[in-house]
Amino acid sequence: MTFVLDAYDPEFLRDPYPAFDRVREETAIFRGKGREGDRAIWFLTRHADVRRALRDRRLGRIDQPTVDRAAWGLPPLREELSPYYDVEHWALVWLEPPNHTKIRRLVSKAFTIRRVAGLRPRIVELADRLLDPIVERGRFDVVNDYAAPLSVQVIAELLGVPIEDWRQMLEWSSLITRMYEYNITAADTSAAVTASVEFTEYCKDLMDRRRSRPRDDMITALCFARTEDGTLTDTQIVSMIITLLNAGHEASVNTLANGMSALMQHPDQWRLLTGGNVTPATAVEELFRWDAPIQTFDRWVVADRYEVDGQTIGQYEQVTVLLGCANRDPRHFQDPNSFRIGRGDPTHVSFGGGIHHCLGAPLARLEVEVALDRLATRLPRLRLGQEPVRPSRFVLRGFNFLELEVI
Repeated sequence: MTFVLDAYDPEFLRDPYPAFDRVREETAIFRGKGREGDRAIWFLTRHADVRRALRDRRLGRIDQPTVDRAAWGLPPLREELSPYYDVEHWALVWLEPPNHTKIRRLVSKAFTIRRVAGLRPRIVELADRLLDPIVERGRFDVVNDYAAPLSVQVIAELLGVPIEDWRQMLEWSSLITRMYEYNITAADTSAAVTASVEFTEYCKDLMDRRRSRPRDDMITALCFARTEDGTLTDTQIVSMIITLLNAGHEASVNTLANGMSALMQHPDQWRLLTGGNVTPATAVEELFRWDAPIQTFDRWVVADRYEVDGQTIGQYEQVTVLLGCANRDPRHFQDPNSFRIGRGDPTHVSFGGGIHHCLGAPLARLEVEVALDRLATRLPRLRLGQEPVRPSRFVLRGFNFLELEVI
C-alpha cells in the first residue's frame, strides 16, 4: 500500500507516535517517497520485521560514490558534493564486508565494555563541572549547556581531539548531519560541503601532529594502523574521525534531551528517579525506546528479492526501517505508549542491529546514565521552562534548545 507520511509537518514532528500507531496497525509495510527525487521506497513499521531487516544479509548498505547508480536506479552524484561524500565514504554506517569488517575491527578497541566502563569517573567529573554554574543560575538549556558539551568532550578525549574545540566540531557536525534528512535545501547542501572541507582540513592537521608526536589516542592508532592491505589512507582516517565524532554524540545528546522532556511531562517518573526507586542505568533503556534519537535506517535489497508480510520487494529497492515506530509496537512491548522508566527493556531497536549495531552503544548508555544521575542528584526539583519547539528534523530527533528551571 501507499501511505503519505508528512514527516516535516510541525504537528507530526511534535509527536509522530499517534500517526505511527495508525499506520503500524494498518500495515507492516508501505510505499512512500524517499530522498532520491521521485524514487519510491518501502517503509517497515513493526518491531519483528524491523529487527529481522536489520540483521538479514539479503539487505545491505550501498557505497554511494562507487555503486553502479544507473543499475540501482539512482541519480548521478553531483560533483560539487564530492567533499561531503569523501567524509561519508569510509563511515562504518555505509560500509559492508569486507571493508566494514576491517574498519570496525580497527575502531572497536576504543569502545570495548571494559574501556568504556573505565571512562565513568571522567564523565562524572565533566558532568559535575558543567552543572556547577547551572546550580547557581537555576535555569539552563539541557542541550547546549549540558548534554552537547558533555558528550562531545567525552568522544573528543577518546579520539584525541582538543576538547576546547568542541563548539566548532558541533557546528560542523550539525551542518553535515543535516544531509541525512529528507527535506534538505540548496543552502543545506552548500553548508554541508563547506563544513566537510573545513572539518577535513582540521583532521588532517591533527593527523600531521600525531604522526610527528604520537599519543595514546584513537587518532594516533589510526595513523599508524596496519591492515591486510597496508596502512590506512588519509581519506579513510579523516572519514573515520569525523563520523565517529558525529555519531559519538548524536544518540546521547538527543536521548537526554528527549528523555528530560518526557520526564518533565511525567513528574511521577522523575520522582521515581530522584527518589532512588529506579536506577539511572535502568531508566536509560526507556529513554532510548520511548523517543528514539534516530528514527530511520536505510537498507537496500542486494539479493534477488526480499519479502515482508507477503509483499515482495525487488533487487536494488530501498527498505527504510522506522525505528521509533517499531519501538512502540504492542506486539513486542506491553502498553508501549506508557512511559515507564522502570521498564528496563533493552530490546528496543534504537541502536540498530546486525553488523551495523551502533558501535558506541555502551558509551551512549553510560553518558546518558551519568548525565541523568548527576541531574537527579544535584537538581532533583526541575520543571520545563519555555515550551520546547521541535526543529524541522525527522531522521535525527531531538531539540535545538530545551530549557529547564529549578523550582
